[in-house]
Amino acid sequence: MTKAVLVVDDEERLVSLVKAYLTQEGFRVVTAADGREAIFVARQEKPDLIILDVMMPELDGYEFMRLHRKERETPIILLTAKIEEEDRVVGLELGADDYVTKPFSPRELMARVRAVLRRTGQRAPAGQVLRAGAIMLDREAHLVTVAGRPVDLTPSEFDLLATLMAAPGRAFSRLDLLDHLQGTAFEGYERTIDVHVKNLRAKIEPEPRAPRYIETVYGVGYRFAPAQE
Repeated sequence: MTKAVLVVDDEERLVSLVKAYLTQEGFRVVTAADGREAIFVARQEKPDLIILDVMMPELDGYEFMRLHRKERETPIILLTAKIEEEDRVVGLELGADDYVTKPFSPRELMARVRAVLRRTGQRAPAGQVLRAGAIMLDREAHLVTVAGRPVDLTPSEFDLLATLMAAPGRAFSRLDLLDHLQGTAFEGYERTIDVHVKNLRAKIEPEPRAPRYIETVYGVGYRFAPAQE
């Protein structure tokens, strides 16, 4: 089945370029020129992935993400001219799955699109359920509950939690986790993992500042706490 991608940017030439490359790769492409229009298009088209500019009129990329994440957990790749680390972190904290800094190579963007769709589209065998304490993760249903209550996770947060829960007690470096999430080693931005872990702890931990499940391994990275007898 053909995957649909929503491209949101107020630069018409850039949208045309990205659309041409995506179409050549076999995707169905829909577009929007600002965040407000993108809200309407996303509701109508329900795309499999969104490529989203940050700086736009009417409604910027950050505000779009805040609104869209209340409705759907569509994978999002941010396009940003901002190179400061904190600007990237804001996008990641809002639930972006990846980002590309302008100006960018269309081939790199296509590689990131394929990587995000590959990891979010993978399905484990039926019945593969992971449990730890109050947490249940069903990879087939793409569902996480805490004490029986469903928790909304972004695709990247879900994959990160699944990776950690599948190997309790194993210490993963940030680069290890980036590789699991991106499926490739290009531009390993390690702060990405710290942001996803912070978001995950806020959603699944009884006390995020004193985590019970996702432990920090200083000088290494993170691990999921081994099962307690």
